Amino acid sequence: MATQLSDRPILNRAVRPLLTLVVVTTVGIVGHVLLAGVGLVEATFWLVDLTSIELHFQDHAGPERATKAFAIAVRTGILLSSLWIGETVLSAAFGGQITEELRQMQTERRIEDLSDHVVICGYGIFGRTLAAQLRDDGHDVLVIEFNQAEFDGIGEETLAIRGDARREDVLERANVATASAIVGAIDDSNANIQIAITASQLSPNLRVIVRVGDEMYESVARRAGADEVVIPEVLSGDTVSEWL
Repeated sequence: MATQLSDRPILNRAVRPLLTLVVVTTVGIVGHVLLAGVGLVEATFWLVDLTSIELHFQDHAGPERATKAFAIAVRTGILLSSLWIGETVLSAAFGGQITEELRQMQTERRIEDLSDHVVICGYGIFGRTLAAQLRDDGHDVLVIEFNQAEFDGIGEETLAIRGDARREDVLERANVATASAIVGAIDDSNANIQIAITASQLSPNLRVIVRVGDEMYESVARRAGADEVVIPEVLSGDTVSEWL
């Protein structure tokens, strides 16, 4: 399951200082080769040991002063880049981002290992009730929730990813290919119907259950690929759990 760079705030923030360090180091090595005519290994060594430059020019002619000035500038650039990287990591650590990303990576590994799980799209009252009942019945549950406040309220006992469940890439992250069922539990009939369409295309054998707010949506939902259609006023979350 691929993870985008945008899903890794620390890596995203560290890209620029890391690239800067690589560029400065590369420029330093190439510059020493061009200025003094030395090999790549010796030029690399000069980045950390300025006395080697003096020893070199004791036996070789060349622009010693310019080479030393260039070496000092490069070392300053390397030091500043390293400090930038350190500041980024420390800032992330004290800001809690490292802990959060480690938790996210652990969650993603657990999701990759899931099979025969139930994907619940939406963690409102209906979704929470259904998730609790399914967990009590021994089912593995994975929640997809787009709203940040609702997502933050999901307990650690429930696997969850944040995203729009209508999107194909989000459903793939939820491992719908190995899931036993998906439930469109959002308080939006049209959104749940769109989820049914996308999920059915990704996994034709997936059991699809869709929540709608009115009976007029039932036929549309079934044509969209829903195996069961739930109208909360008619059926409770407990009843739906018996289908799974």
